[in-house]
Amino acid sequence: MKDQHEASSMTEVEDIEGKPGTHSTLFEAYIPDTEEEKRLVRNIDFFLLPTIWLMYLLSYMDRTNIGNARVAGMEEDLDLDSQRYSIALVVFFIGYVLFEVPSNMLLTRIKPSIYLPSIMFMWGIVTVGMAFVQTYPALIGFRVAMGILEAGFGPGILLLLSSWYKKSEQSKRFAVYISAAILAGAFGGLIAGGIVERLDGAHGIAGWRWLFIVEGAATAGVSIIAAFTLLDFPSSTSRLTPQERDLAVARIAADSMAMVTDDTPTLTHLEALKISVSNWRTWLFVVGYMAIVGSATLSYFYPTLVSGLGYEGNMAQYMVIPIYVAAFICTAITGYIADRPAQYPYRGYFLVSWMTVAIICSVVMCAVYDFRARYALLVIMASGLWASNGLSLSYASTSFSGMPREVRAISLALVNAMGNLAQIYGAYLFPSEDEPEYLMGFGVISGLCFTGALAYLALQLLLKRSY
Repeated sequence: MKDQHEASSMTEVEDIEGKPGTHSTLFEAYIPDTEEEKRLVRNIDFFLLPTIWLMYLLSYMDRTNIGNARVAGMEEDLDLDSQRYSIALVVFFIGYVLFEVPSNMLLTRIKPSIYLPSIMFMWGIVTVGMAFVQTYPALIGFRVAMGILEAGFGPGILLLLSSWYKKSEQSKRFAVYISAAILAGAFGGLIAGGIVERLDGAHGIAGWRWLFIVEGAATAGVSIIAAFTLLDFPSSTSRLTPQERDLAVARIAADSMAMVTDDTPTLTHLEALKISVSNWRTWLFVVGYMAIVGSATLSYFYPTLVSGLGYEGNMAQYMVIPIYVAAFICTAITGYIADRPAQYPYRGYFLVSWMTVAIICSVVMCAVYDFRARYALLVIMASGLWASNGLSLSYASTSFSGMPREVRAISLALVNAMGNLAQIYGAYLFPSEDEPEYLMGFGVISGLCFTGALAYLALQLLLKRSY
């Protein structure tokens, strides 16, 4: 489905930089699925996937390690009550949401191998700095700074993946990307517990402070490595040969069929913003992704629900791991199947199916209070929500593929930003006074999943003419 700015009368292929291209001859000569292309895709995977996976793993741990630090002594040292802690969580997402779109605007003008590692290095330093805060206002300041700096990472990676992979290749790669957050959720608490336990009191520094030091230093260190391994956009990366760059540009141009005329100027940020916000696809994907992320805030409360089984301490952490393992498996399978030629046009139905599964589980949990039954339902629901997360991002990415790069960058950032906005109110869905039923939380999640299912059903039907 093409917008007006992608009229069929346009004749010259747009390069990956979003400028009038010089690759029309390459586009016309492109032959898909050759051995040369398969080698290229393997090279792209080799450079890109391990780097972004490790970057996202550390990003996720850096934004969530405050919870581990809280129970390790930070609450007492900084005089944090429940309200103060909630504010410390929320201020991160305020900066995170507000700066995603501006950050992706910058990324369209700066090499990813410079921009993304740079902001990663800075938030790593901020994480280390949190180890030395002595007051609550200082903690708030560091959390605001971290949210602003991390804002550019998620949408930047979405833009980078959409720039390198064809539509039929993206679901698997987004599944790999999301798996970093899943594994961080599964083992992050155990890693944090090990750091705190082994280093508590070392050099007179409390264990929770060491947690920020170690994880922040690891982030800064990996950012330096990423500067040498992360790919830029296909037409400008130095990691590939000129022949590989030409093929990378040609295959994405052929896949997206993005066309511009010879005299089409590069879009300004304001022009790109206007096109993005006036496109109905952007807002339907925003609604769907907000429903998924809002529902997935249930992960904040996995330990609370697991504790109802009678497990405490490290054993409670161990009982959370199967939830993430099941989610990892379902995410991987969904990503693989969704890229198969026979299933590729029906990814909207995949999302509707997973959201329906989550609705059923959530509704049943409103009526069933047996903790073992709830645990089983929790495993199934978490699997559906995590699998939907990765697939929804790849679905948005491929649906935006015909847009100029500036518009695509803003649209992807809007989807990711508005989706993460749901984390602000999602953190309040399961107050302690609602236990053990938590009817409000599961009721809201049921409604969110229903809204998401409707959004993706509408997208499937409306985008059907694209395939």
